[in-house]
Amino acid sequence: MAKGRPAKILILSASVGGGHLRAAEAMELALRQTAPDAAIRNIDVLTLANKAFRRIYGKGYLDVASRAPHFLGYVYDLLDRPREKDGEFEPDRLRVALEKLNMQPFLRLLKSERWDMVVNTHFLPAEIIGSLRSSGRISVLQVTVTTDFMTHRLWVQEPCDHYFVATTESAVYLRSWGVRPERISVTGIPIHPVFCRRKGRSECIKTRGFSGDRPIVLLLSGGFGVGPIEQILQAALTVEIPLEVVVVCGRNEELRQKLALQPPVQRHRLAVIGYTTDIDELMAAADVVISKPGGLTSAEVLARGSVLAIANPIPGQESRNSDYLLENGAAIKIGPVATLPYKIDALLNDSRRLARLKTNARRLSRPRAAFAVADKVLSLIHPE
Repeated sequence: MAKGRPAKILILSASVGGGHLRAAEAMELALRQTAPDAAIRNIDVLTLANKAFRRIYGKGYLDVASRAPHFLGYVYDLLDRPREKDGEFEPDRLRVALEKLNMQPFLRLLKSERWDMVVNTHFLPAEIIGSLRSSGRISVLQVTVTTDFMTHRLWVQEPCDHYFVATTESAVYLRSWGVRPERISVTGIPIHPVFCRRKGRSECIKTRGFSGDRPIVLLLSGGFGVGPIEQILQAALTVEIPLEVVVVCGRNEELRQKLALQPPVQRHRLAVIGYTTDIDELMAAADVVISKPGGLTSAEVLARGSVLAIANPIPGQESRNSDYLLENGAAIKIGPVATLPYKIDALLNDSRRLARLKTNARRLSRPRAAFAVADKVLSLIHPE
């Protein structure tokens, strides 16, 4: 890029679940703080696709995850296998051709300006850019930021100038796909900069209006409010220890209204809320967070030093996230929903175990991951 000109950075995500968008938001905020003069655009590439492709690629994922999760896991594992041609990995040409055909506005965006860097938080734009670079149609630099604790073959889209991964294990796996070590940085998963600021539990309990006289259990439904939330809540309300239960329904207003009609249970307190931007304070106040182990949510829970009780992980990336958290002693796993009361009672009755899990969560946390990525991105734009 020309000296003296502010860097032009394009951040690309895809609304396939909420995590990729949240990672893109975290990257935008970190880059704006680190390089306030940079010209930054943050775009969900599915908004630059035709309606049919957007429906199939975005909402279709949520539909399959909700109705046929084991099929999704099968496809996930299938796509993680090597495809070789003359000893080299070959991209799925048909898939890329269909993506280009259905995303013409996105192709025009790439060619509309001289971008100094593209930061991808989903593999879809990385795959298209890699194909265009391979054919010589564009030459923009691109980096890829993975959003789970384990990588997958689809994240490896060449040419790519750098990969940012959550764990050393992920880096090892990327190297098995031929990515050179110097093109991989272990940074953690980028989360909102608000998680960089320490917030004491007692402070957040007071701020959120909780009593503080009993354990707080936070039940998350994800940004889209999907999953067996009603069954999980019913099970949580049968826990023997008196609790303060907080349910976050995300953007699912129908779910919020339905759960708000839940008859009170005498020994517990229950609060049902919709979408909130104060999730960091709720996590800091909580003793236990019951949630699916999405990459962004898990990284946020770790950053606040709470204990994740893993419920209903989607086979594939979420089951791998679950394995990582359990292996490192930073979570417990709820099996059948009927076992939830037993698991939560046992955990809350064992203060030493609860403290150990919280300590491990803080040890694994990488709250400044977005800033670590931002620093490296800027060094690639302005090499010394």
